[in-house]
Amino acid sequence: MAADNIWHQGENKSVSIRVAVVGLGPIGNLHSRIYQSDDLADLVGVCDRNHDRAADAGKRYGVPSFSSVEELLKTLNPEVVSVATGGFEYSRDHYEPTMQALAHGCHVLCEKPISNEIDKAREMVAFAKEKGLCFGIDLNHRFTPAAYAAKRWQDEGLLGDLLFCNMALWIGRFGEFETKNYHLKALNPHSVNIMNWFCGPIEAVQCFAKVAPGRNIWSTASINMQFANGAVGHLTSSYDIARAHSVERCEVAGVNGRIVIDEMWREATLYPADSAERRVHANPVFGGYRDFDDTFRERLHCFLKQIAAGSKPEEIDGSGQEGLEAQSVIQAAILSLDEGNRMVRVCEV
Repeated sequence: MAADNIWHQGENKSVSIRVAVVGLGPIGNLHSRIYQSDDLADLVGVCDRNHDRAADAGKRYGVPSFSSVEELLKTLNPEVVSVATGGFEYSRDHYEPTMQALAHGCHVLCEKPISNEIDKAREMVAFAKEKGLCFGIDLNHRFTPAAYAAKRWQDEGLLGDLLFCNMALWIGRFGEFETKNYHLKALNPHSVNIMNWFCGPIEAVQCFAKVAPGRNIWSTASINMQFANGAVGHLTSSYDIARAHSVERCEVAGVNGRIVIDEMWREATLYPADSAERRVHANPVFGGYRDFDDTFRERLHCFLKQIAAGSKPEEIDGSGQEGLEAQSVIQAAILSLDEGNRMVRVCEV
């Protein structure tokens, strides 16, 4: 598990990992800036199929730019490739550059969703395994000190046998969306992965959703879940609530206690079942997270640390397999919605 300190600049590191970024929208540029400030990384090149956007980014970061992934790989031979492309439903363009980078022998960190086409997601995970390469997904919401503290409390047995997990995420997003299921697919990988992280595999789901006034998509959803260990769960997600006040909350309960994480990194609180006292991990004023970008810094650094340490592909935190499991749960929820809100087993997907 990653350390609770996000500040990596100035660390005395003997390893410098050659990294390239594919896809230079806002997230790809964020990846590029983070790699340039991380002492484990050497940003060697950038790529975007839009030649002008690639060239602008190359000048911005002082590295070679390419409009062809194959040309980048052949010319620069990076060790790690960040895939931050978009595409249909914000995921279709992840597949090709991921497979190209893996075929070249690169470890890959891919943006979420891994792929909304489950067969392609399975192929990506299987190919990384076949090549013996590390494949991670940017499930950055749980790469925070507050989440680490909550997971540590769980590992110490302070929750005991699990009872339930309630998760909520809303961002108030408006705009044009390709499909009615866009919100379900694009927003929920983070939440499902957090629920999996605390409670293990999800076996069955039942989904209800609403098309809010002025919308043409399922913009608010309620998903009931059954975990393999017998615990139950619930996920509420929405594009309809303004994010001026808050965006995320996670609650995990067991027979010995209950944990609440507010706003990813703001605060984690342990409520013991046998005590009126509570334990709190709060984001410090000095040395703590400053903004949402810090979750990306920690997630990218954790991937680099694991590569530098020689971690095995199956040891990767926030792996491609985890991304596939999250999308499979989401696809099961969509199937439930399409078939009259019936309970759907994830193995049906």
